[in-house]
Amino acid sequence: MMPIIRFRAVKAADVRIISRALVDDLQKLTGSPREYFTLEVISSVYITDGIDAEGPPIVEVGWFDRGQELQDMAAKAITRHVQSAGYENVDVIFNIFRETSYYENGEHF
Repeated sequence: MMPIIRFRAVKAADVRIISRALVDDLQKLTGSPREYFTLEVISSVYITDGIDAEGPPIVEVGWFDRGQELQDMAAKAITRHVQSAGYENVDVIFNIFRETSYYENGEHF
């Protein structure tokens, strides 16, 4: 499903808290059905100078190109929701899928 939203250095409990409102906002922006959104929390280990370190909150969004304006609005919405969970600095990275490279049930878009 798509958009795929992956969180790093954000606690799963925090994503659960913001998930409904975040998807509400993104659904309004994109027009995508709610069931198309996938939220995933990735457990990462950050290391600085040989010791475990706290990493920066990073949110990766995989989706089809929707233009710069909508992407900017989505980044602001994601940032706002993650910051509301207590994370000060949030990096949002978009990975743009090409329709011919994205397959669902063996068929590309």
